[in-house]
Amino acid sequence: MALNRLNMAFVGCGGIARAHWRGIQRHAPRIDVTAVVDTNPDHVAAMAEQTGALGFSSLAEALAEGDFDAVDIMLPHDLHEQAALESFAAGKHVCLEKPMAHNLESCERILAAAAQTDTVFMIAEQAQYWTDVQKARELIDAGAIGEVITARGCFYDPLAAPPGTKPWRYELARAGGGISIDGGAHWIRPLRMMLGEIDEVIAATARHIDDMEGESSARALFRFKSGVVATFEALLYAGSVASVEDFRITGTEGELVMERGRDGQLRLYNGEHPAGLALMSSYEGKAASYGEELNDFCCAILDGKELEASPEYSLGELRTALAMYRSVETGTWERVWD
Repeated sequence: MALNRLNMAFVGCGGIARAHWRGIQRHAPRIDVTAVVDTNPDHVAAMAEQTGALGFSSLAEALAEGDFDAVDIMLPHDLHEQAALESFAAGKHVCLEKPMAHNLESCERILAAAAQTDTVFMIAEQAQYWTDVQKARELIDAGAIGEVITARGCFYDPLAAPPGTKPWRYELARAGGGISIDGGAHWIRPLRMMLGEIDEVIAATARHIDDMEGESSARALFRFKSGVVATFEALLYAGSVASVEDFRITGTEGELVMERGRDGQLRLYNGEHPAGLALMSSYEGKAASYGEELNDFCCAILDGKELEASPEYSLGELRTALAMYRSVETGTWERVWD
């Protein structure tokens, strides 16, 4: 019998789970969260109170006793594989927070397990659903700025952990890398969406946070298969001042700029609009993206709709970050997909 609503389990009840719950309430009305899982009983209790779901201390317990058809896995990167494989084995649809895993070997095992099921598997990359990026892609494809010459993506994150603390994201064995593999992925995806696939990269990284094992800053050049070269910047530091621009795409007939912050806009600059034409809010699109990605997952299950991005495509951010790390070691350009 076809489903008309989707019962979902939250696996992990931290900050991302709270964002996903808000997104479901606003943009994914056919999802019911019926189970929440976390090893921290306080987190379970808080999320159960918000959602009205049953709480569980382990995924195994939830799979045995819970009533749900899909899981939304929001765990440290090194725990993604085990949770995904358990869920596939139980016949559940799987939404897995980016990156798919902390290394490519784990990703290959996850993809192999997914291929043995008839369930929906999606990597949750919220940037796929940023409406300003989607609009910019439409404008670029329509020739609004002519032929693309170059581009810039800039991710400055002031939300570093307090000194003396070491969250799991600061551990290389758990995260798989630093800012490039984590928050930087949200800036790599839009560049791929707007400019096509990345062919090779050259990069430099640095550490500015004593407790963080991976890089807290990165600079890279991305050469796309089209031949376009873009710059990528990422910085995690409590004292940083966020760039006023998330992205700038320069073409032969104009530029598109995606501004950062609550007053951010997607703006078109050209001969007709030298001061910039505001096209839409950047901020509102980012705020809505969690709900839009979960609605995409829901529609794939309930309606048979094709996902906006396949799991295989969603390996691109991880592969790009890993190519950057190889480039740091070799000092040369490194291929992304080889």
